[in-house]
Amino acid sequence: MASVPSSTDSRNRTHPEYQYLDLMREIWTHGSERRDRTGVGTRSVFGAMLRFDLTGGKMPLLTTKRVYWKTATREMLWFLTGDTNIRELCRQNVQIWTDWPLDTYRCETGEDISREEFSARIVAEDDFAARWGELGPVYGKQWVDWPTYQYQPDGSYRKGPGINQVAEVIESLRNNPGSRRHIIEGWNVAQLDQMALPPCHKTYQFHVADGRLNCALYQRSCDVALGLPFNLWSAALLQRMIAQQTDLEPGEFVWMGGDTHLYLNHGELVEEQLSREPDGHPTLVLTRRPDTIFDYTIEDFEVPDYAPQGALKAPIAV
Repeated sequence: MASVPSSTDSRNRTHPEYQYLDLMREIWTHGSERRDRTGVGTRSVFGAMLRFDLTGGKMPLLTTKRVYWKTATREMLWFLTGDTNIRELCRQNVQIWTDWPLDTYRCETGEDISREEFSARIVAEDDFAARWGELGPVYGKQWVDWPTYQYQPDGSYRKGPGINQVAEVIESLRNNPGSRRHIIEGWNVAQLDQMALPPCHKTYQFHVADGRLNCALYQRSCDVALGLPFNLWSAALLQRMIAQQTDLEPGEFVWMGGDTHLYLNHGELVEEQLSREPDGHPTLVLTRRPDTIFDYTIEDFEVPDYAPQGALKAPIAV
């Protein structure tokens, strides 16, 4: 294993991004090497925590590499629609989810189609999108239309109305802020095998104190190099939107990881990123307040002071 830069430096280590870099360094240096579902292999630790102050517009947006926050924002807005087909994402050139259905297509048809061609066909062809673009009941479906079943006198079950967890949490925060049940859950055990990928960022809990909205996210599995930068932004974004909708100020965002790992083929990215120093404090401006949380558009968000260092790329493990 190549050496990684030391955590000792002359800069002010109070910058919140050092939490992320120190976690990356700890995993790469001391993590347990494990085989995983993808076959790539990881170094992993179990149980990690990062804490970020969101007051004054601050956001956990990394500066040691470019994070495409608009792409992550488009994904979050897509989640809130409850959609389960990648077609709308592909229309916006958001390819976060394309690799999973593409892998299925290649395996089932034997056709070595490029991602660009596959995405273009999803957008252009209705039947192709319906057959190959479906992900199953992933995140957004569970968030805004959790399925229910009603027991019948004859012992059978009848499908009931879906539960919009996001709307219910917002209503609960408005009317009963001291509740300990402000939770959005994605881990629907009965439907895991129908999902292209079971939810990684699975449980969000909200907490109100002194007029501020705090959020804790538990993530069962976390790709620290590629996934976590998006996850931090997206969860804090959801917190900011809910705070605005409930007339609360954003408070603290707490991220907790279960299996927190780096893929073995991400070494070059890890070593380059650990050689960099955080610089700058990105903020998010919400330019308007829509009627509901389901009415935001990408034009409602601005990051006026984001000047990251260069992008870092590595292969995604499917």
